[in-house]
Amino acid sequence: MQAYRIDGVVRQGKTNQDFCIDLVAENEDQVREKVYSNFGSRHGAKRRYITINSITSIDPSESSAPVVVSHFRDK
Repeated sequence: MQAYRIDGVVRQGKTNQDFCIDLVAENEDQVREKVYSNFGSRHGAKRRYITINSITSIDPSESSAPVVVSHFRDK
């Protein structure tokens, strides 16, 4: 498992909202699915309204996201 930083834009109503999320996944395809499912379930955004600009592999110590910190806590 590896930590990734995802930058992109999601359309909410008539405006576009930038986002930057840190996630833990095995590969970039899994990261994309997590982003799409997260915005779809929490915000009701369709996949066509979510634009992922970049997916970057990061060192887990750079992130303060709870999901990344808890996954790499004992390592």
